[in-house]
Amino acid sequence: MRFETKVIHVGEEPDFREGGAGDVVVPIHLSTTFARLRVDEPTAGYEYSRTSNPTRDALEARLAALENAEFALAFSSGMAAETILCLSVLRPGDHVVTFDDLYGGTRRLFDRVLRSSTGVEFSYVDARSHENVRAALRDNTKLIWLETPTNPIMKLCDIKAIAEIAKERGIVTAVDNTFMSPFFQKPLDHGADVVVHSTSKYLNGHSDSIGGAIMVSDEKLYRALKFSQNSVGAILSPFDSYLLLRGIKTLAVRMRAHEENARLIAEHLESHPKVERVFYPGLQSHQQHELAKRQTSGHGGMLSFEIRGGLREAKSFLEHLELFALAESLGGVESLIEHPALMTHASIPRAEREKVGVGDNLIRISAGIESAEDLIEDLDAAFGHVA
Repeated sequence: MRFETKVIHVGEEPDFREGGAGDVVVPIHLSTTFARLRVDEPTAGYEYSRTSNPTRDALEARLAALENAEFALAFSSGMAAETILCLSVLRPGDHVVTFDDLYGGTRRLFDRVLRSSTGVEFSYVDARSHENVRAALRDNTKLIWLETPTNPIMKLCDIKAIAEIAKERGIVTAVDNTFMSPFFQKPLDHGADVVVHSTSKYLNGHSDSIGGAIMVSDEKLYRALKFSQNSVGAILSPFDSYLLLRGIKTLAVRMRAHEENARLIAEHLESHPKVERVFYPGLQSHQQHELAKRQTSGHGGMLSFEIRGGLREAKSFLEHLELFALAESLGGVESLIEHPALMTHASIPRAEREKVGVGDNLIRISAGIESAEDLIEDLDAAFGHVA
């Protein structure tokens, strides 16, 4: 079954069994608990919605199919998914190797929650070179955590090369695939063990549902994740599961439109006199453009750029936009724009931010699916307010 068909049909096959209504859309099962006829036999396998729920099960079947995984779990947020993965894989004193450029919330979880509460150690490396990853490994390394492209500098890493290094040592490789979505990149196909998503972004696509997901093919790892999720209670609600099922149906057509707009915006910004640099893997000027072509089937809707000047110029530009919403998050049908140093990555100390390139003049764009011409006109009008 091809991707465009999977996003519509997997998990929502009409139920023609006796008593089934043949629903084309899976019902929202709001019940918290499920009655049973026999004391020792849950009816239809359901006991309590924290453990499993028919609507969430339908969603998880679709999520697994999109990443070519055997199993999937839907969480209350992307950060909940990351936390459960760490709780399931890591123990006090373990070590993690991760990209030096990461979403600020992930870095905050690693440095200010897990490091202090569990004693887990983290090494941040420039994973654009897989040899840097190899060099950072220790005897107690249990997890390699990757973003590709990274948030917000759009750096890439070679998933296949890093996964091969990890497998030699029995280390779990996890990839946050939020920026690319399964439409453009499938990390499990390149050897990764775990794929993580903030489903609030491209998978849902409409900025109206917070959620997260983990996709795996190893059953032992899946059982550990499922146990931790049930124990902690970090599950996606039935209504949010319904919203996500609905949003995913248009993922393929949305991602094509996101990519087209991002490419046009990136090309325009690259030639703009008030822009220093543009970070978009789809540009030939991107240092890892060839890796992007080899590892992904497209380049996505995310890009960043450095405006000429500093914080004053960045603020003036951002506060004069009309169509772009100045807001955190990404992946919705509407275009969003933000200032990483003051918004999504503000929890990272300034010195650490600047070390990886997140300066005061960096701006991140999530290209929506509006008219590209209107978006470019909005950008140009805002540039007109920058001295």
